[in-house]
Amino acid sequence: MPGFDSLFGETRLPLICAPMFLVSYPELILATCKANVAAACSSATARAPAEYAEWLDKFEAELAAFRKETGRPTAPYVANISLRSGKVGAADRFAQEVDVCKARKMPLLITINGAPDEIVQEVHGWGGMVFHDVTSIRHAEKAAKAGVDGMILICAGGGGHSGQMNPFVFVSAVRSFFDGVIVLAGGISTGAHLRAAEALGADLCYMGTRFIATEEARVAPRYKEILVESGADDLVFTPFFTHGIPANLLKKSIREVGYDPDALPAYGAERPRDDARPWRDVWAAGQGVALIDDTPKVADLIDRIEREYVAGPPRRRAGAPTASLDPVGG
Repeated sequence: MPGFDSLFGETRLPLICAPMFLVSYPELILATCKANVAAACSSATARAPAEYAEWLDKFEAELAAFRKETGRPTAPYVANISLRSGKVGAADRFAQEVDVCKARKMPLLITINGAPDEIVQEVHGWGGMVFHDVTSIRHAEKAAKAGVDGMILICAGGGGHSGQMNPFVFVSAVRSFFDGVIVLAGGISTGAHLRAAEALGADLCYMGTRFIATEEARVAPRYKEILVESGADDLVFTPFFTHGIPANLLKKSIREVGYDPDALPAYGAERPRDDARPWRDVWAAGQGVALIDDTPKVADLIDRIEREYVAGPPRRRAGAPTASLDPVGG
């Protein structure tokens, strides 16, 4: 796919720093792209479409200056917008965000929620590609019929709104009817995970939670502390805070706003308090939190992931010797 090759052909890793609401600020995006790994910026994080336009222009200018000054390549920044939302005025904001992307002829738009049929035609009209989030095979079939260029397969273990499918089944099932780009998401945290995803048939991976625990992520210091302190068992998959759609949230952040994460009210029984809003007060994470024990600079994290990726996953069988044996008769 020419568009895919032009965007990702020279990046260091088959990886996209995932778009994350109230996390994907310019500092994180720029640090990731300067390390030659792609990053997606959530439009919802910006206060308004005009601010999002300023961010996209800032990325373009600053990355061009970086390339000129250093002679080093940079990875693409990617736009991410929601196709629908229950908020008042969401339709107007969506139309403005599309206009922002169209004016800049964004080469790749990652869409979430809703049906991508109409947006695919519009983005293709300006020469761009569309990757769409899916959490089930049924959703993937609809996205393929709509003509998307790629899909983000959100599997079990992802942070925030997560899927429930096993990646082995999900990737294989989608690959049986879809020849486009597959981006695997859900618990991806190391370079070995990237290699494993490629073996499954994925082209790229999303990594979200691991990037929150970095110096450049503009989130509350306590959020990063909880990520380092928590393991996979310190998450709860609940619809209570997130308008009926289950999300993986950090138990400690729930306790710290005054709720018991092990005895949350049933969804609809009561409304969460205003001081316990998801993403702002109650924080999300994926199961990859189990592998986080530091908050490095983005560049150092990507160096580490690249070393792990090049080394590849260890190949061990129960009872097998750790050292290779000479062939019989050798």
